[in-house]
Formats: sequence, structure tokens, C-alpha cells
Amino acid sequence: MLQKGRLGHARVAIALTLTVSGPVACGGGGSSGTPPGTSSRTDSGMTSGATSVPGLPASITRQHPSWGPCTGLPANPAVTTGQTGTPECTRIKVPLDYAKPDGRTIDLALLRFPATDPAHRIGSLLFNFGGPGASGTEGLSGFAGEFQGLAKRYDLIGFDPRGVGESTAVTCLDGAALDKYLALDSTPDNAAEEKAVADADAAYVRACRQNSGDLLPHVGTVSAARDMDVIRSALGDSKLHYFGLSYGTQLGANNAHQLPGNVGRSVLDGAVDTKISTVDLSLQQAAGFQRALGNFAAYCAGLGAAQCPMGRSKDAVVASVQKFADGLDAHPVKTDQQGRPLTQSLGLTGIAAALYDQATWKTLVLGLADAGKGDGTLLLALADIQNGRDEQGHYSNFLAANTAISCADTTERPTEADVRRELPRFRNASPLFGPELAWGLLTCTGWPFKGDDAGKEVSAPSAAPIVVVGNEGDPATPYAWAPALTREIGGKAVLLSLHGQGHTAYLTGNRCIVDTVNAYLLDGKVPENGTRCT
Repeated sequence: MLQKGRLGHARVAIALTLTVSGPVACGGGGSSGTPPGTSSRTDSGMTSGATSVPGLPASITRQHPSWGPCTGLPANPAVTTGQTGTPECTRIKVPLDYAKPDGRTIDLALLRFPATDPAHRIGSLLFNFGGPGASGTEGLSGFAGEFQGLAKRYDLIGFDPRGVGESTAVTCLDGAALDKYLALDSTPDNAAEEKAVADADAAYVRACRQNSGDLLPHVGTVSAARDMDVIRSALGDSKLHYFGLSYGTQLGANNAHQLPGNVGRSVLDGAVDTKISTVDLSLQQAAGFQRALGNFAAYCAGLGAAQCPMGRSKDAVVASVQKFADGLDAHPVKTDQQGRPLTQSLGLTGIAAALYDQATWKTLVLGLADAGKGDGTLLLALADIQNGRDEQGHYSNFLAANTAISCADTTERPTEADVRRELPRFRNASPLFGPELAWGLLTCTGWPFKGDDAGKEVSAPSAAPIVVVGNEGDPATPYAWAPALTREIGGKAVLLSLHGQGHTAYLTGNRCIVDTVNAYLLDGKVPENGTRCT
């Protein structure tokens, strides 16, 4: 995701298929139902009964959530037609600080689609849709129809990780302040612009600390991965069956590293290589988006001049997009929103947003054509959706959570001197996106709390087989990260690849990928390592 000053760590393009909605209200949250340590449903063919969560008080380990109605969810045809049943919502509690398990607790919001064939139910399948910072309750509600093949035998479970969405959430700037912050030139060309960016970043950090200072040190991947095991126990499952996309692959792999004995059937799609530096991660992401731009440009040129006025060849379209983006620096394009022109930062966000998914390339063609005629409304709409802004000017907390989790998960704090030194490499990797990503290296430099690299640990050689999935045309999580994560997990982990376009593989709908993943999750058929779908 193209975020203020950088491409986000790796967000699945939820926002491009969902309308930005209001908060999800979760019912329930009390304790009821089955006795502690037993499952409320029967795991067909699998061990019944949840394993304990050691080292935590009974108030955490003996939770039995009471599910109730959900409100405020995005519209989803699969839900309204009854293909995936009616969602239910609840909340559970987890320790704010696992080093002080008897201390303060925070809430996690959960959403469930109960298995539609309960007689053959396997258990619960927990989802994370990436980010970091993406809402799993909204994500699962919007994507439920894509998982119909799994919905018969699994309770599909979405959750908002700590710091995110309807869980105890990080907050920083309000909507009006975010409008100004996100429109600011994030690729400064002189000392005055550099000072403006530095001042804005410092104000953002102050707001985060003022509004969420007690939460910021505790939103990292290590704690979120522990939370997943509390969720597993509260759901009454003996093993954690998991489907993680994008950043969700790091979260799932870290969970397997910490608790390898509790790993059930786990799919990690759109893998993150946790062992490369922040500079290399951003540099490879820049190259990935530049490749995606080239693939889009070839598609656009093939439409003909009438539909694609940006150029008649791939290179001509790329050059046209670059010229347009460069021009936005000094001359923003008007939109239908008064006081909100399409600035360079917002334009780059809109372009990158559409590159996540081949299905949105048509929208990008229209947006670029309109902007070339002086109307940036469509590109601004793409940027707003990707930034979590609704039509009333309210933002989700995705940007705040993304920053907080990312900064909690690294000890690296690059300097302006580092950025200036790396700028040539970033421009070479991506003339369009490279400078934004280079300056984005400063995201955590002024963060008020020291980060921790423990969330990057993913080795789990004793865990049950884990299926890592990579898409060769993925712009946000470049394909090379998938074999890397497979090696880093080690043991029985296997690699499944797609020769395709777009971020992640399963949600492209590729029949080979869907069938292979479903066979593993439903029947335990582990694909041969190196299996490739086209």
C-alpha cells in the first residue's frame, strides 16, 4: 500500500474491493457455553479439546466468548445471498503486556462465519489480511465469498489484531489533520520541503504518543502472535488452523516459531522475507511496483489510443505516467472535492493502489486518462480508499496501526544521511515509486519507543507442514520472498507458486491455487514442495 512517505509493509488490496465502512460492532464477549478446556463443537477426524495456554491467568485462559450480531460491516453479496451464512461477532481479552500477564488487559474483536456443514466441521480457520494494520473483521466480511470452499467445514474467523480497528486501537491524527498530512509532498526537493516533512512527521509522532502512548510499546508481532494462541484456546481448538496473507505470513510464521506444537494447517500467501533489512525490503518493493507498472503499461497500450491515451507502447505509457506524476509536484490536479487537489503523494498512492490487483487496471486507465484532462477525482478516490478514508472524511486507524506495528517490529532507525545515500539506488529500482520509498525509511526514526526484532524470528523446524504461497507478479511482496520464507521456516514447510499478476495468489481465483490450498486445508494433502500453477 502506498502510505504517507512509503509503500506500506504489504497490505492485501482489501480496500479496492470493499467500500470503506464504519466500525464493526461486536456483540457478546461474556463467558458462557462449554466448560473450560473443552471444545464447543466436534472436530471431525481431529483431536477434540483445546490445549492450554501456559503462563496466563484463568481470566484469560478460561474465556468462552458469547457470539452476537455484527453491525457496520461492508456489504457483501456472498453474505446477503446466504452463501456463507450470517456472521457473528464477539470480543475476548488478552494481556496488554505478556511480561505482566496479571496486569491490564485489552480487547480483541472477532468475527465468525460458522461452518455451513457442522456435521463435518474440522475446526476454526483464523485469518489475517495483512498490513500490518488491516482489519480482519472487515476483511473476512468482505472476502467471505472467496472462501466458500472452506466455509463448509471450518468456522471462518476474522480478528482485528491488537492496535487495530475495533480491538483496543492506536489513534494518532484526526481526519482533517490526516488530510493535510497525506497530501504533503513526501519526496522533498529542497531544504524547506525537507523541514516541512520533518515537522509534519514529528507532529504525527507526538499525536500517536499523546493518544496511545501506553499501547504503542505492545502492538508488535510477537504479542499479536501470542494473541492468536489465546484466540485458538478461546475457540476451543486443539490446533491453530491459519490463513495469513501478506504481513499475515510473518504473523503466522512468528506464531509457529513461538508455539510450533500448536500449529495445525497453515497457509501463508504473499510471503514476507523477515530476514532482510528495512532498506532492502523497501528497495525490492520499489522494484516490484515498477515491474507491475510495466505490466499495466503493456496492458494499457494494448487497448489502443482511444482507451489508453497515455501511449501506444509499454515504454510510452510508463514515460507518460512518470511525466504526469512529476508534474503533480508543482501543479496538483483539481478534483471534485473542494480544497483537496490531487497532489503528488496522493497521486502516487492512487496509482500504486490500482497496481495491487489486475482487476483494477481498467480503473487506473480511466483515472489516468481523466487526470490527463485535468480531473484527478478518480485517482483521489483510489488513494482515499487505500488510505482508509470514507466519503465523510473519516479514516480507519489503518495508517496509525501500520506505523505503530512496523516501528515496534524493528530496531532500525535510519537517518536523513542514510536516505540521501540510498536515493540513487531507489531511483534506479523505480523512478516512479523509489524516491517516496527512500524518504519513507524515516518513518520510525523519531518513534518514541525502541523497537524489537523478535517479530522477525520465523524458524519452526518442528512445526506441522506449512504451505507458503508466492505470486510471481506480486508487486507488494515480491515473489523472491516466498522461497526465502519457506527456507527460513525450515522443517516441513513447502513452497507453492503462481505464474500470475497481483498481490497474493489465492484471491486471484486461480483454479490450481485454490484447489491445491483447499485440498491441504480440508484433507491435509500437503502439496509437493515447488509445485507451480499457471
